[in-house]
Amino acid sequence: MFRQFFFSEFLFISTPAKFLPGSKGVFHMWAYESVFYQIYPLGFCGAPLSNDGVLVPRIQKVKEWIPHLQKLHIGAIYFSPVFESDNHGYDTRDYTKIDCRLGSNQDFKEVCDALHKAGIRVVLDGVFNHVGRGFWAFQDVLHNRESSPYRDWFHINFGGNNGYNDGLWYEGWEGHFELVKLNLRNPAVVDYLLNCVRGWVEEFDIDGLRLDVAYCLELDFLRRLRSFCDGLKPDFFLLGEMLHGDYNQRMNDQMLHSVTNYECYKGLYSSFNCMNMFEIGFSLNRQFGPENWTLYKGKHLFNFADNHDVTRLASILTEPRHMKPLYGMLFGMPGIPCIYYGSEWGAEGKKQDGDPALRPCFEKPIENDLTEWIAACAKAFSSSKALQYGGYKTVMQQNHQWIFERKFEDQRVLVAINASSEPYHAHFDAQAGRARDLITGEVHDFGGGSELPPFFAAFWEIF
Repeated sequence: MFRQFFFSEFLFISTPAKFLPGSKGVFHMWAYESVFYQIYPLGFCGAPLSNDGVLVPRIQKVKEWIPHLQKLHIGAIYFSPVFESDNHGYDTRDYTKIDCRLGSNQDFKEVCDALHKAGIRVVLDGVFNHVGRGFWAFQDVLHNRESSPYRDWFHINFGGNNGYNDGLWYEGWEGHFELVKLNLRNPAVVDYLLNCVRGWVEEFDIDGLRLDVAYCLELDFLRRLRSFCDGLKPDFFLLGEMLHGDYNQRMNDQMLHSVTNYECYKGLYSSFNCMNMFEIGFSLNRQFGPENWTLYKGKHLFNFADNHDVTRLASILTEPRHMKPLYGMLFGMPGIPCIYYGSEWGAEGKKQDGDPALRPCFEKPIENDLTEWIAACAKAFSSSKALQYGGYKTVMQQNHQWIFERKFEDQRVLVAINASSEPYHAHFDAQAGRARDLITGEVHDFGGGSELPPFFAAFWEIF
């Protein structure tokens, strides 16, 4: 186990870019070709809500789910926080130690080894904007005040006070004083965090990081992190949590490879609830359309229907039969698809009932018609360069129906959606006679128009 010391950053040479064979300058990365699966470990494993200090190897449960993950064609797991924390994981105590409620470092290493053996990559939550009050350096400040060598690791005013009556004021994340904001302009803090990342790679062989509240992180810190990780491990993936604004500010060649696509998260369920495909279509045209001005052409946003912070899809959709076409849309649109654990069989959970309702413990995975459908969509995505790397163009769009094209070099896939409870006969120029549905394997003939059954999705790969 690595120790909580900080060191000067070493100079690394960036990993050369990898490009798809025969492609024209298309950057290749495993993450762009993978279906992700998010697990919130403390909830998934049924751990106590507050740290009780008792070591229990609950994280081993993940290994029991590997056959289920393989059936879903999952290429990577994104673990929400796994390191020692005060309560929910985002209030870190120790970046070098797996939370005792989940087990030991060795327990987690065994889980990572099993996942890698099954061909599944591992991405951890990098919570670098703030720590918990139990974090060792902050505890030193509380005890030693102005004489603490870590006083400049945080934003502290020793002349003030706070709700905990510490006799000092400090900045908390968005006013939450249980989350102590780190000073990422302090080189010692950055060196410490980078060394922790190095330790995670050496000990657990992780493949990437999801950066919590990336919209709050210093841009210079993101640049240093990207440079460091590029030299640390080839194809190390950096994903950032972004809620709004111009994603390009942090998603570029010097910072993050991808960010969370919250714009389309809302558009996905709202388009079906309002029976208005133009809503999500507007976002995708704005993000990836063929015009020169579109924002994220050639980039790969991280797409999701729900996660640990929002109401589950099954609880927010007004028509349950929309589940299948919505997931068809998720896997067909540009970007990286992610499934939140339990949602593959339609688990419910409402934000207004508190975070534990969104982060439950399931005894074992459930497999039903929705699970089989998502597995088929995931298999199609994993096998199609057009779905992974293709451009985006609207072919036909109405309130209840939508057909768009994903094209990469000579590969074309038409994604067809019918949100209506009635069948629809679509007439459009497919510029082809026949196609194969990547989801069902059935041959589709465009002659005389295309029949779209109720609550329908298809990935038509042109012959």
